[in-house]
Amino acid sequence: MTNKIFNNFVGNPKDDILSGLTVALALVPEAVAFAFVAGVDPLVGLYGAFIMGIITSLFGGRPGMISGATGAMAVVMVHLISKGNEVGAALSTPIENLGLQWLLLTLLVVGGIQILAGVFRLGKFVRLIPHPVMMGFVNGLAIVIFLSQLSLFKERVGDSTQWLQGMDMVIMLALVALTMAIMWGLPKLTKKIPSALAAILVVAGVTIFAGLDVSTVGSFIKDGGGQGLQGGLPSFQTQLFGMFATVGEHWSLLLSTAIILAAVGLIESLMTLNLIDELTETRGSGNRECIAQGSANILNGLFGGMGGCAMIGQSIINVNSGGRGRLSGVMAALGLLAFILFAAPLIEQVPVAALVGVMFMVVIGTFAWSSFRILPKIPRVDAFVLIAVSLITVYYDLALAVIIGVIISALVFAWKNATMIRARKRMKPNGTKVYEIWGPLFFGSVTNFNGKFDPSTDPDSIEIDFTESRVSDHSGIEAMRGIANKYLDQGKKIKFTHLSPECKLLLLKANPKFSTVIESSIDDPRYYVVTDTVDVEV
Repeated sequence: MTNKIFNNFVGNPKDDILSGLTVALALVPEAVAFAFVAGVDPLVGLYGAFIMGIITSLFGGRPGMISGATGAMAVVMVHLISKGNEVGAALSTPIENLGLQWLLLTLLVVGGIQILAGVFRLGKFVRLIPHPVMMGFVNGLAIVIFLSQLSLFKERVGDSTQWLQGMDMVIMLALVALTMAIMWGLPKLTKKIPSALAAILVVAGVTIFAGLDVSTVGSFIKDGGGQGLQGGLPSFQTQLFGMFATVGEHWSLLLSTAIILAAVGLIESLMTLNLIDELTETRGSGNRECIAQGSANILNGLFGGMGGCAMIGQSIINVNSGGRGRLSGVMAALGLLAFILFAAPLIEQVPVAALVGVMFMVVIGTFAWSSFRILPKIPRVDAFVLIAVSLITVYYDLALAVIIGVIISALVFAWKNATMIRARKRMKPNGTKVYEIWGPLFFGSVTNFNGKFDPSTDPDSIEIDFTESRVSDHSGIEAMRGIANKYLDQGKKIKFTHLSPECKLLLLKANPKFSTVIESSIDDPRYYVVTDTVDVEV
């Protein structure tokens, strides 16, 4: 047991440390960019990435998965922050950055919701996500990562931005291509050094020693309005608890934003966990991840971070670089903090082109290229779901895409099963008509089930055999009750045979008189009926 815990924490010390440092480098521009998207100071994004990273690495649902500030959550925060700043400016005694204070309060609620999701074991529902939805999610997210990198090929000119021109664009493309070439070729020579880290160091060395005038992490932060990476340790936000009074009539905005943030964070985290499970052929704990994500978001609220969730791009960089233990995530978080505290001047010299090249390789590795090959071979509905989830992820957000994909898949599944129910009919020598039911009886098939019977023309004795059918929910129970009453009201005899003990119990709770309708046998099946046992009158 002790060895298993140690191996989970330290998969391979050298690989974990080096991959963690690689991820830390990639986290810097991502956290800064998402802070700009949300409309907060870059340090708030960096603190958010550190707190999310350290907590989820130590206590999360699986080793090797990286969490931080994410774009999916940043875009949800924008309206809340802008509204808070607007209210703060309009107060008799104006409050600067009130939007940020509201965000920190909201993160406390977000964390509570996510912890409750873990406590009530809702993380297991990620297993219900169909494979086409998963492939659509992966493809859509790869496209989103790719498109997000294109903004780094632009430069600010006055109040607007434009594509790099002439030699600047040539140098940018060349450095990106060099990064990708190193990441592609180095693993063929040796796997002792993470190819992403080697590529970043080589490209940084080329730009520094050649004196190339290119965009760097430092210039990227300053162009966005930041002052650089210099900062201290996150501090406890003592003023936060005095901000409750400023919310006033806007609690509905805070609570609705909290619910959306919690849902987006959990969906992205659990989908990323599922993907890393497939890549590593191991299995993480979704419920544990929910609790860790929630705890990290509460700490973000208390210590001034912008919150976040799992990051699929950085997680794949980590896994592909050999980071399989919890130590890799811890090193990524501590490395990020060390960059802020001690190595800011060095990190600010890293060319953005190197980080873009790394992310482009992540895109290539993330995109499910096999989907092009299987699209003509899978059912049309599955192909539609795959494409729809990809497009919705790109144009809206991944939470909505996954929810819509699951709903479409569930409706198609229910419809197909609803049409499967059959009733074979035969007569016994004593004149009893037997209906042998085949197929699942649930809310979707109730109408077809009821249409199989005609009490007015059937003989005086009826038997309904459920040997090849499964009663799946309360709707099925109600349908059986209704059919029984129709025959009994006409003074005819009816028997239900081969029902499970659970189904019998629910029918008897509905009306004890059903004891005369149900016939028990040693051959009766055993399974559970998913339904609420509410007493109803016959």
